[in-house]
Amino acid sequence: MSHQTGIKEELRLVSHSDVKRDWEKDYDSLVRPLIEESTPCYILYRLDYKIPTGYAWLLMSWVPESATVRQKMLYASTKATLKLEFGSGHIKEELNATSKEETTLQGYHKHRVDFSTPAPLTSREEELAELRKTEVKTDFGIDTKQQTLGGINCPISDSVAQALHDMSRGGYNYLQFRIDLEEEKIHLVKADNVELTTLPMQIPTDHARYHLYIFKHHHEGNYLESVVFVYSMPGYSCSIRERMMYSSCKGPFSATIEKHGIQVAKKLEIDNGAELTEEFLHEELHPRKLNLRPQFSKPKGPPSRGAKRLTKPQAVE
Repeated sequence: MSHQTGIKEELRLVSHSDVKRDWEKDYDSLVRPLIEESTPCYILYRLDYKIPTGYAWLLMSWVPESATVRQKMLYASTKATLKLEFGSGHIKEELNATSKEETTLQGYHKHRVDFSTPAPLTSREEELAELRKTEVKTDFGIDTKQQTLGGINCPISDSVAQALHDMSRGGYNYLQFRIDLEEEKIHLVKADNVELTTLPMQIPTDHARYHLYIFKHHHEGNYLESVVFVYSMPGYSCSIRERMMYSSCKGPFSATIEKHGIQVAKKLEIDNGAELTEEFLHEELHPRKLNLRPQFSKPKGPPSRGAKRLTKPQAVE
C-alpha cells in the first residue's frame, strides 16, 4: 500500500493504492507513477515486515533539484509534522530522493547499502582505531590471559633468520628489513658491510624500514661494537597502514632479534638518514653525564647583629 501527500499550504492525500503482490514486486509499479518531474511530494510506502507498532513504513521525500527554493524549504520544514501526524513509531526507514533513479527499487537498495556503511574516518581517527586494535588490555582476573608484549608479532622469512644468524657470527655489519603489508611478514632487503659514512644513503625516503647496524667506536679508551636497531619512517609520505604496522611490529621484532643472539644496545627512531652520523650514534649510546648537583653554601647571617652580650652567671645560694 502506498500513499502520496502533496503540499499546498497544507498536507493532503493525493493518491493511495492497495497491496497487490509483495512490497518489492509492487515498488516500481506503484511509486513510479507518483513521481512528477518538478513537483515535490511525500510518499509513504508500507513494507512487508512488522515492528512492535505494526507494519513498518518507508517515508520517501521526493524533492527534485528543479524544485523552487520555496518548495524545498516548505517540504524540509513540514517533514516533522507529517511524521508526527502519521505516527513516527510506524516509520522505520526514510529516503530523501532528488533524482528519479533514487526513487526506484534499485535506488532504495543502494540507499540501504550506503546507509549501513560506516562513516569515513579522518586520518587521526584511523590511527586511533588501529592503536585500539593493538593496545594491551589491563583487566586482570584469575582466568584472563594477558598479552606480555604490546604490538603485532609478525613472522619472519627464512632469509631474515639466516641474515640474523650471519650477523651474530660477524658476517655482516648492516641489515635492512621490510614488512610485506599484504602478507604481514618481515623480509630481508639488504645484508652487507657498510661504512658509517655511507650509512645515511641506505635509508629509503619513500618507505619505512627496520635496520641493524654494528657501530664500531671507542669510548673512554675501550673499543666497542654496539648493535643499533633503527626504525626509519619518512614522515607522512607513507600510508597510515604502513606507519601503524611498522610502529606495532618494532617491539616484537626487536625481541626476535635478541632471541637470535644479537644484543641490541640502542633503539632509535628517525625520519631522515642524514641523522645517522658518528656524533649522533656516539651521543645516543653514551650520553654525557651532567653534574647538576648544587653545592651547599652556608647562608650568611644578618649584616649587623650588634655586639655580643655576655651574661654573668648568677651565684647559687
